[in-house]
Amino acid sequence: MSSTHSQPPGSATLERRIGLRSAVLFNMLEMIGVGPFITLPLVIAAAGFHLSVWAWLLGAAIAVADGLVWAELGAAFPRAGGSYAFLREIYGPDRAGNWLSFLYVWQLSFSAPLSIASGCIGLASFLAWFWPGLDSAPFAALPAVHFSNFAAAAACLLVTVLLYRNLTSITRLAWVLFAGVMAAIAGVIVSGFAHAAATGGWHMPPSPALPLSLAVGGLAQATLITTYDYWGYYNICFLGSEVRRPERTIPRAILLSVLFVSAFYVLMNLAALPSLRDAAAHTAESATLRVQLVADIAGSAFGHWAGFTIAALVIWTAFASVFSLQLGYSRVPYAAARDGNYFSYLGAVHPRHGIPHRSLVALGLVGAFFCFFSLAQVITMLVVTRILLQFFLQQAGVMLLRVQRPQLDRPFKIPLYPLPPLAAIAGFVFILLNRSHALGGLLVATLIAVSGTAIYLIRARRLGQWPFLRPV
Repeated sequence: MSSTHSQPPGSATLERRIGLRSAVLFNMLEMIGVGPFITLPLVIAAAGFHLSVWAWLLGAAIAVADGLVWAELGAAFPRAGGSYAFLREIYGPDRAGNWLSFLYVWQLSFSAPLSIASGCIGLASFLAWFWPGLDSAPFAALPAVHFSNFAAAAACLLVTVLLYRNLTSITRLAWVLFAGVMAAIAGVIVSGFAHAAATGGWHMPPSPALPLSLAVGGLAQATLITTYDYWGYYNICFLGSEVRRPERTIPRAILLSVLFVSAFYVLMNLAALPSLRDAAAHTAESATLRVQLVADIAGSAFGHWAGFTIAALVIWTAFASVFSLQLGYSRVPYAAARDGNYFSYLGAVHPRHGIPHRSLVALGLVGAFFCFFSLAQVITMLVVTRILLQFFLQQAGVMLLRVQRPQLDRPFKIPLYPLPPLAAIAGFVFILLNRSHALGGLLVATLIAVSGTAIYLIRARRLGQWPFLRPV
């Protein structure tokens, strides 16, 4: 890792080409991924029929509260890397900010490729619904590896190839992908209500009364899942150096994307409720069987081919989500490398396409590698790790910044401050502590934090950085 701030090879800078419509598009592409179609039965199973809608609304409220934090920071510091740039500014590039920003990139080295790989593995699981042979193992000596793992890795590499072009071409392709995403959501909503109408009208399925402790725990677990499904409203912050008029575009894009997506999710939940009476029985089944529940709704309403169409559109949506994930996350190692806080090789910009191509390719290769691992608990690990090592630091940091730098130019200020950051913290604490097996995710996050801190301290001592600053 380099300790200098000199420009690396390929030192062209990123250009501001993204407007409001494209910013909302990139956010929504990441938000509406494979998650809601797989997790819809899980949310209903965890919270129960009567509380499931509240899990989506509570998740949306947390997203809005946290999104306002991202909006203020993104408008004040519209730079590539998002949280990386925020943490350095809040806690000081020559103080603890150097450590915390490094720690953020370190955890992202695990969570970003896992996020990308989880989408690709979900996509491959849906493909297995059309081609059951994908679930078989090609190597007798490696029974844990299936053809679907290779399909997932291929999808990851294909996304990398499609993103290896200029931002104008990427934006055009993103709009094509977005059309399929909207078709998938509309198909689930329309077929759900149509199926309900054909079977006697929409009505809430009967649900047994639960003790308060079980109801709260189920709601917390369901909200953890919906929180994962909402994540992505901040994607535009990672592209901050490429946004036109970021002081206006970034806050509006965050709030609009949460508003639109929350409406879609609530409608999907309401549409699916009458058809998912046995959702709890499917919580332990594979992604293939869970997506079949969504496709079966369309099949019951409009015929067998409608089910196949919905499944195909969900595959399309999963691909679109991975597309947006890799686009945004590729800017983080690039930004860290530009600051001399990560491998300098990753700080290059393609001379013709104007993209951080080395960071993009590296992320795609690592994501493809993770496609050969089991990601059954990836949602919990991702949510817990990012809450502790990213979101909490930003929510506390935006309040710290108000105290330390009151004169800082803030083009967008959080309304009703400090209630939104405090509400976001309270919401995240609720879903972290009020669920079963809470210690497992906390242990993973702790191991990542300890290992990253140890690596940082060894590196900082060698380079004379905080807390081992050398006298000038």
